[in-house]
Amino acid sequence: MTKSYQDLNAEMFLAQDGKLNLEADKEAVRRYFLDVVNKHTRYFLSLEDKVEYLVFNELWAPEVETTYGLDGLKTLMRQAYAKNFRFQSLLGAQKAYTSYILRDLDGETFVERWEDRIVLCAVTYSQGDFRLAQDLVDVLMGGYATLATPTLINAGRARGGKPVSCFLLDVQDNMESIARTVTNALQLSKGGGGVGINLTNLRAQGDPIKAIPNASSGVIPVMKMLENAFQYSNQSGARDGAGVTWLSAHHPDIMRFLDTRRENADAAVRIKTLSIGVVVPDITYHLAKRNAQMALFSPYDVERVEGKPFAECDITERYDAWVDDDRIQKDYINARKFFQTMSSLQQEAGYPYVMHVDTVNREHTMKHAGKVTLSNLCVEITQLSRPSTFNEDGSYQHIGHDISCNLASLNVDRMLTLDPDAFDDTVRVMVRALSNVSDSSNVETVPSVKNGNEASHAIGLGQMSLHAALATRGMEYGSPEALRLWDRYMARVTWAAMSESAKLAGERGSHKWFDGSEYDTGEWYSRVLAPWREEVGDDRHIHGTLSAPSDDEWEWLKLEISQYGMYNAYLQAIAPNGSIAYLNHATSSIHPVVYPLETRKEGKVGRVYYAQPGLTNNNIHLYKDAYKIGWEKTIDTCAVSQRWVDQSQSMTLFFTDEANSRDLDRARIYAWIKGIKTVYYIRTRQDAMSGTAVSGTAIDVCESCMI
Repeated sequence: MTKSYQDLNAEMFLAQDGKLNLEADKEAVRRYFLDVVNKHTRYFLSLEDKVEYLVFNELWAPEVETTYGLDGLKTLMRQAYAKNFRFQSLLGAQKAYTSYILRDLDGETFVERWEDRIVLCAVTYSQGDFRLAQDLVDVLMGGYATLATPTLINAGRARGGKPVSCFLLDVQDNMESIARTVTNALQLSKGGGGVGINLTNLRAQGDPIKAIPNASSGVIPVMKMLENAFQYSNQSGARDGAGVTWLSAHHPDIMRFLDTRRENADAAVRIKTLSIGVVVPDITYHLAKRNAQMALFSPYDVERVEGKPFAECDITERYDAWVDDDRIQKDYINARKFFQTMSSLQQEAGYPYVMHVDTVNREHTMKHAGKVTLSNLCVEITQLSRPSTFNEDGSYQHIGHDISCNLASLNVDRMLTLDPDAFDDTVRVMVRALSNVSDSSNVETVPSVKNGNEASHAIGLGQMSLHAALATRGMEYGSPEALRLWDRYMARVTWAAMSESAKLAGERGSHKWFDGSEYDTGEWYSRVLAPWREEVGDDRHIHGTLSAPSDDEWEWLKLEISQYGMYNAYLQAIAPNGSIAYLNHATSSIHPVVYPLETRKEGKVGRVYYAQPGLTNNNIHLYKDAYKIGWEKTIDTCAVSQRWVDQSQSMTLFFTDEANSRDLDRARIYAWIKGIKTVYYIRTRQDAMSGTAVSGTAIDVCESCMI
């Protein structure tokens, strides 16, 4: 009797002679294609027939053919299919064909193969540069990098959404701005992106409105409106929209804000699906260290006194003056109690996210042009924004600058197999492709996002499969030798990315904010590069033939940037990249693995088993899970790359079920001291829920939330 692909996948974790049968998963992939993919695929006699059918039925956009003509498209298709690509895991194959591959009008039949999807990305994001299209096919088919999910899914689709991953919106303390923000959230969610919104400027509960005391309802009703908007804008029933609201730690509504995510919160205030994040300045930590009371300042009063919105002010710098200013209404809570409340909620719900706003802005390369006041849904985006102003009818009086995110990730494990020229070229290809995504993804329905994107050309080149890269080379995650490799690797990526941005500037011009930036004034070289050069000296070897840039290479880059500028205001951001990591057979982001052997429940697919990339019976000891490795090594690893990443990183921290709120406080303080800009989820290990553990296998823990 022929075994099903599900049975073969399950056999992977059934020990034979004390060893895992890891090869069984490859047989499961083959059986999945025979039993599912091949039987449910529409076949065409020729590429001409395929293009004609898909374009006529408005499944593929006409540009798929017209950009390079049918001959050019054939060349790219032959190049992709010549790679003889095979998915390395059943989970990766299932994710590709359930979520990414285009289906026919019946919603059941596949009309693409993985190779087709990659070619459509190459055609769409090369913008008429055929050589770039060919390079993209090589990079993406080779697994050296992967585009973010919206960018990957929507390429070449006639009915696709935007290729943008997420958006960030500023909101001001007036009804017109609030209403416009809700409308913008609806529009952006319709296209599929997550939305981050900063509520810090809104007056608190009990603040006056038009001199009437105690008239304001605070931020909670606005949160409820936004949550309803995201649920309503559900991408044609595919999934609810997603958003995160941010609030300053020193906003008077902060404790009520935190309570909205508690399981036992009153239904009138409870927020079920909206994520929350807290903007924490340095002064909050200093007050907690002294076990002092921390002041919560009325945003309404602060704006009247300072002449600018609360979020635009430096709370650490102005704290003492505001405390002494009788014009500013203040409430007080104990600083340590505030952090304990945060930790307690993080244990319960994983929230709130945290942004260390002073760290972010101290290291902000564009600080001359504006302040960073919030982050996105996955906390890796930290870019400046500028507020819009509105007329009474809701139309724009002045269009400010809001934020969009265009993301991709390099596969560290595979990048380390390249020679220096191929390594640099791969980074350059991805920077150029992401810049093209930015250039082609203007959001007309939200002019402030369009304006911000056109000004900055911002991209977020990230990383994944760090743990696999280390383990397959005999290194323990977070060890001194691992941190050393990681530092030199990121230096090389940064150099290559900056050099391509300078080359793009020579071709297209610099971004709007280059003049006066740290790259223009030289501050970046003295703040980041000079201390690093002194620290590492000549010890720059990465792996194989790869080395971090030499002093001569850095000097050449400095001259290039001084001559041409830079096309991108922001270049790097390390996202959590869950699904695309499985597609690419990579460990997620730069975290340690959550578990070396996973069991996942995948919607209609059911239970799927997954072995981490590079795992063998001989190196399984190097795949310690994130809970055993601990939060300290995760923070150390992220601190190394934060030096080079101009934006931020989606850093999740993992704790055993023995951890308490004091442990979470210690971790947060350590992250702040180490210069970590943002903290994503807090995950606490729980015993396997009844019915989810698999008897006789290594799977004895249920991971309810994967990165």
